[in-house]
Amino acid sequence: MLEAEMAALLRAVLDEVCADLAPSEMAMRERIAARLGDLARSGQCSVDDLKRAGRNVLTRAPTMWR
Repeated sequence: MLEAEMAALLRAVLDEVCADLAPSEMAMRERIAARLGDLARSGQCSVDDLKRAGRNVLTRAPTMWR
């Protein structure tokens, strides 16, 4: 996949996963973005895998962040 296409895919998945986050929750958005980037670099870049990973970050956040 071309770099620009991957960036667009990651942005779309990030926006979808973070749609319900408050604007003040930038740290969580950054954690999700980092996880998505890790997966993309490892070659696991199907849309379903990326969405699942992003949602896992949301549900497994440390309790002090909830």
